[in-house]
Amino acid sequence: MCGATEGGLSLDGVNTKIEAIIQGQVLRGGEPVSTGYVRLLDRTGEFTAEVPLSASGHFRFFAGDGDWTLRTLVPQADPVDRAVVAKTGVVAEVAIDV
Repeated sequence: MCGATEGGLSLDGVNTKIEAIIQGQVLRGGEPVSTGYVRLLDRTGEFTAEVPLSASGHFRFFAGDGDWTLRTLVPQADPVDRAVVAKTGVVAEVAIDV
């Protein structure tokens, strides 16, 4: 994962024209959550990938085109599922409140 910058993750060195990118930040009460994971589930709900949250609560996946579900798992919160669509050439930015 790239280092976090104000306003989100840096896309320096990422060819956004050939990638379908899903990225975002996990927040609790407007503050970043730094402990936890985000899972990427395919359209049938099958596990595809998992990444830990950065110190600033950010995450990023390189996914195939289509419908996906992000499942956020953090301490002292119920899992949160968020539907997202990935498309080559588009960065899908997602903010998740737990």
